[in-house]
Amino acid sequence: MHYYVIVPAHNEEGFLADTLNSILRQSLQPKRVVVVNDNSTDNTEVIIDQFLSLSPIFTKLNTVSSTEHMPGSKVVNAFNKGLEILDNDYDFIVKLDADIILPDNYFEKIVYIFRGQPKVGIAGGFIYEQAENGQWKLNHPMDKNHVRGAFKAYTKKCFKAIGGLRNAMGWDTIDELLAQYHGHEIYTDDGLKVKHLRPTGNAYNPKAKLLQGKAMYTMRYGLVITIIASLKMAVKQRKPKAFADNMYGFFEAQKEKKQFLVSKTEGEFIRRLRWRNIKRKLF
Repeated sequence: MHYYVIVPAHNEEGFLADTLNSILRQSLQPKRVVVVNDNSTDNTEVIIDQFLSLSPIFTKLNTVSSTEHMPGSKVVNAFNKGLEILDNDYDFIVKLDADIILPDNYFEKIVYIFRGQPKVGIAGGFIYEQAENGQWKLNHPMDKNHVRGAFKAYTKKCFKAIGGLRNAMGWDTIDELLAQYHGHEIYTDDGLKVKHLRPTGNAYNPKAKLLQGKAMYTMRYGLVITIIASLKMAVKQRKPKAFADNMYGFFEAQKEKKQFLVSKTEGEFIRRLRWRNIKRKLF
């Protein structure tokens, strides 16, 4: 199977070389890797240039965007710019963050999953982050069947069906909901342990705290599911204020009549799916 990788990178000089080296070490090499230098002001571009000389699989794309590190919009914008310079001659496509280290057999295992289970449309492993004692510990606060946005692999059929990635907070939830709407399955392999070099959210702009609630509104969750999801998030993160932030963001989006990211029919499917998962966990 042929695959492409797109790596959005904004001021990643401390991590990017490790990420690109882990791609070079893959037992199954990608056909092409586009590293999108997204308005970096550090030595990110210098590092990219070094890898251009190491292997022909790498391509550099310089783009100009906001310097604010807002979750969702910035990284998806960069990804989509990288997507524009790629053709359709691939079996699956990967959105990869610039601050992770993949196991050497990562994409070989992804191919094994896609070939062995044709209904799977999105696949990935699990994130591990380094504790103060130096040990790498699992950090996966979401459901076990959720693939983190840092390393998502999509079959071409699934990627085309969902219409690519949405330019908004919650893009890595919307993609999985829409994938299921179109009959695709999500698969996580707990044997694929991905090292995350920078804890999630450390570089995000403080204004991002309301975006999760706004995303729940634009995904047509409705009030009750938003309350339940926000309570669950606050408990898992041990941050009571997260519930208040989410609800404030939800009502702000409602007041502003934010445009929905999914159709009415897709929204109905999403709510049914959410209720089914809630009931399954309760009973």
